[in-house]
Amino acid sequence: MSHHTMARNKPASVKPKPKPKQTTDKSAKPRLSNAERSAYFARREAAKVLRTVLQGDANRQAVASIKSLVYSPSIRNKKATFALVCQTLKHLRIIKDVFEIEKILNSKWKRQEELIYIIAYDILFGKEISLVGGDAEKFFTCRKDAMQSALAKLVVRKKVKNIDDLIALYQPPDITRPCYVRVNTLKLDVDSALHELGKQFKVQKDGMIPHLLMLPPHTDLHNHSLVLNGSIFVQGKASSMVAAVLDPKPGWEVLDACSAPGNKTVHLAALMKGKGKIIACELNKDRAKRLEDTIRLSGATNIEVMHGDFLKIDPKGPFSKVSAILLDPSCSGSGTASQRLDHLLPSHTTDVVDTQRLNKLAAFQKKALAHALSFPAVERIVYSTCSINQIENEDVVNSVLPLATSNGFQLATPFPQWQLRGLPVFEGSEHLLRTDPVKDKEGFFIALFVKKGSVKNPEARSGSGKLAGSLSNDEGRLKRSCRANKKKIALPVFYRGIFKPWLHRARKTSNSFN
Repeated sequence: MSHHTMARNKPASVKPKPKPKQTTDKSAKPRLSNAERSAYFARREAAKVLRTVLQGDANRQAVASIKSLVYSPSIRNKKATFALVCQTLKHLRIIKDVFEIEKILNSKWKRQEELIYIIAYDILFGKEISLVGGDAEKFFTCRKDAMQSALAKLVVRKKVKNIDDLIALYQPPDITRPCYVRVNTLKLDVDSALHELGKQFKVQKDGMIPHLLMLPPHTDLHNHSLVLNGSIFVQGKASSMVAAVLDPKPGWEVLDACSAPGNKTVHLAALMKGKGKIIACELNKDRAKRLEDTIRLSGATNIEVMHGDFLKIDPKGPFSKVSAILLDPSCSGSGTASQRLDHLLPSHTTDVVDTQRLNKLAAFQKKALAHALSFPAVERIVYSTCSINQIENEDVVNSVLPLATSNGFQLATPFPQWQLRGLPVFEGSEHLLRTDPVKDKEGFFIALFVKKGSVKNPEARSGSGKLAGSLSNDEGRLKRSCRANKKKIALPVFYRGIFKPWLHRARKTSNSFN
């Protein structure tokens, strides 16, 4: 062995490497327990969701609902993340006021604002758990006493007795609603879904919507195997009405104009038994990804995603043979604010109506509906929103009636047995459908246009009275229609209170016809 070889081997034999357990490095972080590690990652997953939610709220364009964001495949600890996001949002105004009193949120932590809100919730209102694992946790744990002192000052300032009263002062009332699930018949039949869900829950069929099941309020299905494999979709009753109203048949070519996140799109695919073709159009890149995830989960194979602007589609181009269009455009979401927790967001903390935003939305909705009516082969069009505002609903439909009439369309009555119809502001509004955000727990609007004499529209040929008839402005018929509206129309409970300006306008318009 050479002298050089011995020189290389000698240090290894004389001075062995120290074992890791013998280190005296004080900077080494302590090992986290399983519970601490889980809480650490849940806070960061929750912060990521919260950032998306708050940014979407600030820009007035949400990528998806809070629940949809939390239950996406990228979130591992869904239950803990959902709880953290919801509870932080519920307490967000208090947390911001606490920060303002003590001037805690400096420029350094402003860059991690959403994570700080999550940590602040844990410190002030969360479970007694050790906040370890990161610099942010360490910094705010050291300021726990100051934050709790600021909370006590806020109790005094708001003239309430205790923290529970303070929380009640800031929080809106809870709206309890049944849990609805739609059976994805591309993967599972209704009876099998009833049997499987019935092992754990009280479940029954909905009496009106095919393939829709009803479970008790607050039923947690996020981790159920049928949800995870796409056999069922958690979807509200009103939302499930939309595709059912369009009623596409197997073999049709259908265009879903503003399709993300995709629940209605895959419902169309199920109604069509996977046959025919659905063009799912979505402009927003992030929402288009969410749409693709939903389609993949559903197992639908007849859906083609088109990432683009519906308004730029040439009606006489490649999609000229489309026979049905579902138009569920961007809207204020005022009818589903409570279930989406939108009412907890900064833009929903006041009762001031954002008129400028509503006007902008309505302008887009009118353009989109007029564009849908211009497709040469289309014979059925559903226009729907999850809004309670007349400007997004009856006013939009009324604005396109002359165009609809000239193109051979008329209004049909979806679900004639449903009592709540459109506000009586124009002739034919009794054929529109509304759901009540108080009574029905969500506020939707649905209008169905059908082409006269169409072979795909039995309502237009049967003379069954389900159609609105002519959309002309004949004075005599207009007066009779409005008198009938005044007798039969059931106004939403919600309109009788908070939205009195809309109700007043509806009555004023109706009275002016007589």
